[in-house]
Amino acid sequence: MSRNAALFALMCLVWGLTWLPIKVGAQHVPPVFLAAARFTIAGTLMLAWAGRDLKLVPADAWPRLIATAVLLNTGNYSLLFWGAAQAPSGLAAIVNFATIPIFTIIASRMIEGHEIGARKLAAIGLGTLGLGFLFATRALGGLEAASGNPLEIWGLAAIALGTLLYCFGAVLARPIASRMPTLALAGWQTLIGGVGLCLVSVSFETVTAAHFQALVAWPTLPSLAFLVVGGSLIGFTVYI
Repeated sequence: MSRNAALFALMCLVWGLTWLPIKVGAQHVPPVFLAAARFTIAGTLMLAWAGRDLKLVPADAWPRLIATAVLLNTGNYSLLFWGAAQAPSGLAAIVNFATIPIFTIIASRMIEGHEIGARKLAAIGLGTLGLGFLFATRALGGLEAASGNPLEIWGLAAIALGTLLYCFGAVLARPIASRMPTLALAGWQTLIGGVGLCLVSVSFETVTAAHFQALVAWPTLPSLAFLVVGGSLIGFTVYI
């Protein structure tokens, strides 16, 4: 196995494992509050890591940088963390990973005008059919719900919608990605997204002092640590 293949496998493993800490953490603190903590901490660490590269962000790139941060991190992870709290981790991961290629193709077509060939159309059709079957069986009770949560189907829908926002944000970020250091771009997107998540949490969740205490206690603290270090720092380092 080549080095790049090994790193790609490590990245997939780390990001795939983040679903369990999300589920565990969201059982003890509000899910968007957990996401806000993750991205605020991770973004701060990334920017500290970027150092002098922070000065290399072009002034005219800021509007798109902020917009993509809201799509990639605030919008996406508000929905994803809330959805993951409602649905089984395995199903949540399937919906997320299965919709990424579909929505990326669609976003690339709508934003950049990329052609969608026969193979891509077939992939979109097959993926949509599979997801439709999954949602139909869960909604109609054709498969025994693993969690027994009546909000499960809405959680899966939220994850799909969050993934859609992520893919549009990723495509919109392409023009500025080559104009600044990658770590500076990701750090600012992560921190800005984290601030946005804080606003969403304050607006829609009831966060108490007990939740702040739970955030730094077992088992939420190790879950948060894995999300920050594994999901954001290590996962991103391997990715770049």
